[in-house]
Amino acid sequence: MLETSARLLKLLSLLQVRRDWTGPELAGRLSVDVRTIRRDVDKLRSLGYPVTSLPGAAGGYQLGAGAELPPLLLDDDEAVAVAVGLRTAANGTIAGIEETSIRALTKLEQILPTRLRRRVQALQTHTTPLNAAGPTVDPETLTIIAAACRDHQQLRFAYAATQGEPSKRLVEPQGLVHTGRRWYLVAWDVSKQDWRTFRVDRITEEPALAARFTPREPPAESLAEFVSRQVAANVYTYQAVLTIHAPLQDVAERTSPMAASLEPVDDHSCLMRTGAESLDRMVFYLLYLGLDFDLHEPPELQEHIRMLITRLRKAVKA
Repeated sequence: MLETSARLLKLLSLLQVRRDWTGPELAGRLSVDVRTIRRDVDKLRSLGYPVTSLPGAAGGYQLGAGAELPPLLLDDDEAVAVAVGLRTAANGTIAGIEETSIRALTKLEQILPTRLRRRVQALQTHTTPLNAAGPTVDPETLTIIAAACRDHQQLRFAYAATQGEPSKRLVEPQGLVHTGRRWYLVAWDVSKQDWRTFRVDRITEEPALAARFTPREPPAESLAEFVSRQVAANVYTYQAVLTIHAPLQDVAERTSPMAASLEPVDDHSCLMRTGAESLDRMVFYLLYLGLDFDLHEPPELQEHIRMLITRLRKAVKA
């Protein structure tokens, strides 16, 4: 059995990981009885942690928000992740929190152990950010969405699609994906009865929380791969499917997950799905890869390539 101080820290860590716990669940995790859990909860409350009791036959506990911010427990990997995330945010990834991120990062690095500070500094030294202009996202919107994903709560929001009139959406949020330039929300659209990908910067109003829901089976094993497939083709005017005559790993090194979705065919070729706003851009992208390929669709891209070949032949003869 853990000593009292160690048990309190473990209990606090569990309460910070999940929204709510039953008394028996906590007792099982800490190898104590429910009465001991009640006493430990009282001790945490006396230290200023806002632990609330939940109704029900088994009883339960939830770590809520208090008037003051109590100490937050982080393991080594979590501390490094927070520090790196704050550095990224300070570079303008999220609108309006650059200076706040610097202040928070200063406080965090001041108390980081030497071994962790070296890991963070190594990442900073050997990583060069490419600051490109692009849409920014209100951090409050991100925190609301992230909490709804965690707590399995529906969201209502106004959404401005690429084409068409703004619409009202009711969704069951699954998760957020950041591509390096944009934030995407993967969610089950209640009215469409299907999985959808939403650009967070196109959510025009602060999302409102709605009813709790039972989580569904995710649309893919990796939400990042799901967003990659959606963004690489479906959001563009023209979508292309082609076989690249090169190993998947070689093609992956020349493309971005946000520009192309890849599937292996065999050891020497792979299937690519990609998209573009114009046929000329599509042709330029395919030529830029510098790899042999067979184009399967769309037919208009095939005709456009034939037209360009004729034009280039005339230019060479001239």
